Amino acid sequence: MIILIDIFILVNVFNGLNDISNWVLSPSEAYPCYEQWRTYRENTSSDKNIQQIKTILNEEYTAPSYSPTSPPPRAFEGRFQQAGQGRLGTVSSTCLAFGAAKDKVDTPANQNVEKAIDQRQNTINNLEASNRNIRAQYDSTLLEKIAGQNRDQSINAVGAERAKAQLDSNNEKIAQLRSEIKKLEADLLAKPESAELFKFLANNDAFNEVERGYKNASFWYPTIQLSLQSLFLLPLLVGAGLIYRFAERKRYGLIALISWHLLIIFFIPLILKIFEVLQVGALFQFLFEIITKLFGGLVFLVSYAYILLIPIAGFILIKVFQKINVRSKASPSSLVQQSRCLNCTRTLKHNESYCPHCGYHQDHECHNCHQPTYKHLPYCRNCGAEQGSVS
Repeated sequence: MIILIDIFILVNVFNGLNDISNWVLSPSEAYPCYEQWRTYRENTSSDKNIQQIKTILNEEYTAPSYSPTSPPPRAFEGRFQQAGQGRLGTVSSTCLAFGAAKDKVDTPANQNVEKAIDQRQNTINNLEASNRNIRAQYDSTLLEKIAGQNRDQSINAVGAERAKAQLDSNNEKIAQLRSEIKKLEADLLAKPESAELFKFLANNDAFNEVERGYKNASFWYPTIQLSLQSLFLLPLLVGAGLIYRFAERKRYGLIALISWHLLIIFFIPLILKIFEVLQVGALFQFLFEIITKLFGGLVFLVSYAYILLIPIAGFILIKVFQKINVRSKASPSSLVQQSRCLNCTRTLKHNESYCPHCGYHQDHECHNCHQPTYKHLPYCRNCGAEQGSVS
């Protein structure tokens, strides 16, 4: 039953950690225009402008899982703004301006032009597929004709002359359709809203500002997430710890056991998140930059650094937990005053020398008077002699 309770609580703890980590805007949500803008700038093809327009007109939108409602399906600026509602952080004003520029391009008229382009392109694809089939039959028909085979015995449905005529007709249609596509694309690019968008995309200062902000947000995002997750776990850790100490003092065994399990459960995700941040957070970036500067391309040395650092961090955590556990146990003098076992802290009656719960012997022989006296206390209860190194 305790194990089932542990599993249920652990699942809910991780769900809570996930929810609170989504409270802060991720770098891609705070700077939603960065990836698309960077992709456009890195694109060296001659038709990258029309590709950008088509991307905007055909872009699909999936509502973020954090938001319970969906914005208007094709309002770029609105969806950027909604991502920041009720959450920590702000959406870049430059990206909001980028979204507004995309909204001006994403009009019903421009969408109709894009549909017309797609329809013509689909027709071209069908004609080219038909041409490939006709060419295959045309080549076979020519071989039959060279061999002197009778047309009635041919395995092809179309003769060579008819096949050639069909190919020529299809090629004329393809050329005409491509010319129409070029004109439609030119019309899209010539529109004022398109010119405004490309002017915005060519602004190096604005892009550099967004890029700096995105990289800075990416650097600190894991650390901010860990801080929020720690705040979520702090009340649970403090509450479980206080209940455990209270149950230990009052000798409520079952409550003490359950609260100790809960304390361990609440520490597990915290430790996992700490190691996760050490691996991908600010420390990782710091080590990566130092090693890159000192050793050039030998970035595999970062793995050696983590092989050393992670066990050290684990050792420090173990020591901290040991200190907490030792402090939670009452001192020997306090246990003696409360008539409790020096080992398991259970209550003793009638000055029992051996604990009836764990069998621990409470006394040892004084080196001065040779009478039994309490273990772990500095002076003999009979003669007052100092015990020195208490056993």
